[in-house]
Amino acid sequence: MTYFMALLGLGILLGAGDCLVKGAVNLSLRLGVPALIVSLTVVAFGTSAPELLISIDAVLDGVPGLALGNVVGSNTANVLLVLGVPALIYGLDTSASEVRQTYTIMMGASVLFTALAFFGPFTWWNALILLAALAAILGMQLREGLATRVTPEDVEGADPGMAGWKIGVFLAIGLVGLPLGANILIDSAKEIAQSLGIPDSVIGLTMVAIGTSLPELATTFVAAAKRQADVALGNVIGSNMFNLLAIIGIAALVGDIPVDETFLRLDLWVMLAASLAMVPFVFTSARMTRPVGLAFCLLYGFYLWWVVG
Repeated sequence: MTYFMALLGLGILLGAGDCLVKGAVNLSLRLGVPALIVSLTVVAFGTSAPELLISIDAVLDGVPGLALGNVVGSNTANVLLVLGVPALIYGLDTSASEVRQTYTIMMGASVLFTALAFFGPFTWWNALILLAALAAILGMQLREGLATRVTPEDVEGADPGMAGWKIGVFLAIGLVGLPLGANILIDSAKEIAQSLGIPDSVIGLTMVAIGTSLPELATTFVAAAKRQADVALGNVIGSNMFNLLAIIGIAALVGDIPVDETFLRLDLWVMLAASLAMVPFVFTSARMTRPVGLAFCLLYGFYLWWVVG
C-alpha cells in the first residue's frame, strides 16, 4: 500500500503540475503578459513545481536529505536517462545545436552549487546567492529575448481561445493537487526509507528523482521523434539550471538543508560528470547516436545500483 500511495502521489504531482502550467500560461497571455516572459518565468516555475513542492515539504517534514537528493538525482537523471533513452530509440542529431551559451551557464550554476555544498548546510545566505544567480540569468535572457518576436503559438500549453472557466479549473486543480501530491509522496517516501533501513537521501536520489524527471523525459521523447535536438538539449539544460538555483534556493529559505558526506564523496561529482558528458554534443559536431544512448542508460543503471547497494 505504501508503494501504491507513493505512485499515487507522484501521479497527482505530475498531473497537477501540467494543469498549473496550462492555466498559468493561458491566464498570463489573456492578461497581456508577453509570451516570452511567460515562457521564461511561468512555464519554468510551473514545470518545476513538483520538485519545488517536494523539496519544501521535505524540509518542513524533517527529511531535508530527500530535498537535496531529489535535485542532485534529477539533474543526473536528466542527462543520463532523459537524453539516453530517446537517443537509444531515435538517435539525436546534435551536430547543429545552438545551446552553447545556456550550457555554459548551466555548468557555471553546477560549479557554484557544488562549491556551496562544501561549505556546509544550505542556509538562507546560500539561498540568497543561488536566487541572485537565477535572477541575473533570467534578466540576461530576457534582455536578449525581447528583440525576438514570440507568439502565443510558440509557448507550450498556450490556447488563445481557451474559455475563462477552463483556465480557472486548470489553476484550481494545479494549486490543490500540487501540495496534496507532495504530501502523499513525501509521507510514502519516508515510510519506504524507514522500512528498508536506508537514508531518505537515497530515496530522493532514486525513486523521487526519476519520478520528477518524467515530464522532461516525455518532452525530450517528443523532441527526439521530431528530430528537434535543440529542444531536447535545451529542455535538459534549462531544467538542470532551474533545479539547482531555484529549487534549493527557495527550499533553503524555509529551513536549513544539511549536506550528507555521501553527496560530497560521490553524488555531486556524478552530477558534474554527467553534465560534462554533454560537452561533445554541445561544442562539436558529434551526434548522440544509439550506442551513445545505450552507454548513457548503462551508466545511469550502474549509478543506481551503486547508490542503492
